[in-house]
This record gives sequence, C-alpha cells and structure tokens, in this order.
Amino acid sequence: MKVHLAYGQGLLPVELPDGCATVITPSHKPGLSDERAAVLAALEKPVAAAPLREQVGPSDRVCIIFTDITRATPNHRLIPWLLEHLSRLSRENITLLNSTGTHRPNTPAELEKMLTPEVAARYRVVNHVAEDTEALAPLGTTRAGAPVLINRLAVEADLRILTGFIEPHFFAGFSGGPKAIMPGVAGLNTVMSNHGARNIGDPQAAWGVTEGNPIWEEMRDIALRCGRNFLLNVSLNEQRQITGVFAGDLLAAHRAGIEFVRASAMQPVAAPFDIVLTTNSGYPLDLNLYQGVKGMSAAARIVKPGGLIILAAECREGVPAGSPLDKLLRRVSSSEELLGLLSQPGFSHPEQWQSQIQALIQRKAEVQVHSSLPDETVRAAHLIPCRDIAAEVRRRLETLGPQARIAVLPQGPLTIPYLKNGA
Repeated sequence: MKVHLAYGQGLLPVELPDGCATVITPSHKPGLSDERAAVLAALEKPVAAAPLREQVGPSDRVCIIFTDITRATPNHRLIPWLLEHLSRLSRENITLLNSTGTHRPNTPAELEKMLTPEVAARYRVVNHVAEDTEALAPLGTTRAGAPVLINRLAVEADLRILTGFIEPHFFAGFSGGPKAIMPGVAGLNTVMSNHGARNIGDPQAAWGVTEGNPIWEEMRDIALRCGRNFLLNVSLNEQRQITGVFAGDLLAAHRAGIEFVRASAMQPVAAPFDIVLTTNSGYPLDLNLYQGVKGMSAAARIVKPGGLIILAAECREGVPAGSPLDKLLRRVSSSEELLGLLSQPGFSHPEQWQSQIQALIQRKAEVQVHSSLPDETVRAAHLIPCRDIAAEVRRRLETLGPQARIAVLPQGPLTIPYLKNGA
C-alpha cells in the first residue's frame, strides 16, 4: 500500500507492505462555502460578547495580534477581512503585531506574503521580539515568581484582537485563544518560566487538556491581565480551508472552538503500535526541527515502549542552526544527559521545553527523522537520520514478524490519536 505523508509544500509517497498499516487522519470537516461571509458574520454576532464594531470607539487604539510564519493560519485572508470590517477606524490607530513568541522575526517579504502586500504597505506591522526588554511592559509575576512582561503595543492598546487557528497542542492543550498573548507577545523570561521543566513535566500539560493544565491556565490568566480582548480564531481542515469561525469573548469563543476541533482531531485507537510514521503537517509547520517535536509527540501517544517513531519533516530552515535549541542539544552527548542537565536546580535555557519533550519521547521509543537536513545535524540533535522510510520499515518488519503493527499519521499533529483504555 502507498501512503502519502505531508512534507514541505507537497506529499512524500511511501510504499508499505499491504495489510500491516493503519492510517489515522482527522475526521474530515468540509471547508465553509463562503469563508469571508462566515468571518464577517461571526464578528457581527460573536460568542458571549458585543459585536466587534460596537466595542471600538473612533479614537481607540487597536492591536491586532496575528500568528507568525510557522503557523498555518490563513492570515492573508483573515486579516484583510478583519481590517475591512474595521474600515471606519483610522489606520493610524491600528497596529498589527506578529506573535513570534521566541521565534525569529519574519522578514518584510514574509510579512507581505502572510498579510498581503496591500496590508503590509498600508498598516503599521511590528515583529514581536521576546528579548527586547525596552518593548515590554510589566504585568505582575508568574506562578513561579518570574516577571510577566508583555509587548507594550499590546498592553497599551484599548482593545486587543487575538487571531489565529485552533489545533491540539502538545503541552498547552490547544493552540489559539490566550496563546496569542502568552507566549505570542511575551518576554523571554516570562515564556521560560511558563514553559519551565516542572510545568512541562506535569502530566496535565498534554494534548487536549486546558483546565487543570498549569501551562494553559497561566497563559489564560496572563492574557486576562492585559484588559479587553476579542478573539477571532478559526479551525482548518487538511486542505487549510476554514471549517469554523470562533469570535467573541476570549474564553467562551475559544472553548467553543476547542470542542469543535476536538471532535475531529482526537482519534481513538485500540492498542499501541510497533512503528508509527508521523509528520509535522507539512509547510509551514515543518519549517524546522524545533517544530518537529510536535509530530514526534503525537506519535508517542500510541507507540509501544521500545517501538520506533519515524518523523518526516522537511526542516528547510534547519534546527534552526545556531538557535538556542541547537546550542542546547549540542551541549550534551545524549538525551539522558540533557534530562539530567534540565533537572539541575536553577538551570534554565531558552527553548529547553522542546528538548525536554524530545528526550522524554526518546525514553519511550527510538526516533528517526527523514528530512532535508544533513545526517550530522540530525545526529547532533541526538536523533537518527532515516534516508529511506520504506526500507527502514521493511528492515524492522523482518525482525518484528508479520504480527507487527504500523500506524501512519500523514497529517502529523493535526490528528491526535489516543488509546481507548487511557494508557
């Protein structure tokens, strides 16, 4: 049988032996017949909130927070429609703030592609930079006592419009909602506190869990400290078509979106698998290995202890090279040494959360990566390069025998499988 894995901006075909593989995908949701009309209607009749235009006075400063290039949000459609809806406001009172979190700033060319050249030319567009302390405003402390620092443009606005798309998230439960502010436009130390080793290791910091999840609950609390927020989130299918629009009160609209997405994304399986093939949902989500940990994490939920995970992720931007994650991984000789380093009192390093989750997955299963990266780069990340997925599967089956079970997650973390018995 041939399966097609989301990979870069295309599909990667992999030939597998007939009858041994289970393909797990989200329950299909059709795209909306008129996306623009659905978005505008949601702004007029939002969830648990007054219509957006009624919430904005003529002199109000509005900060529209949008997702960066590593996310699949259809900004090039969503943002122009939102600005059209707010056309009675002066452009000088609107700022578009790119919620990069701890990621790199996006280039002018990327911003034009993401927002359309017209929007990029006519409006003030700003990249959030987590390390720029001068651009941050204080809002108390985290639960761990670190300062809460949020981009001043967001804090000083009269209204924040939080845009994005909702999908399951490997330690925040679901994306969208308060994540636009924390970590989207938060200071580096604030993010590091929220994403610290203790929180990442909490069993409730998991796919599909929000209430009771210390990471998500703190994200929520910090977002609410900022003042008035209006949510505009969407859900997407595998073709990146909008399947639902969730606008209005930050928490109520996000909750409605979560339940809509949960119904299609969370897929039960009866028993774990010997081999799980996964992806990071293709471009732009598989731009780098940092993001690829999400695909590994989705697979880890259903792989047998001692089993094999193969991640197909293009990683055209590398780890990225020289990033905090790359430096941390190269600092140690193994994933176990990394976990020991992270457990040392007082140790803290940017992007340690991705490496921690990767290392915990590797305690359970072997992880191989099929990518465009040089083999040395993959090995430096303490992973095993896989040049030929089909050949590696055939080799494993020779040892495991005909009873071996294979799962395929062609859309990666857009599908979150779980074991029916809750194991």
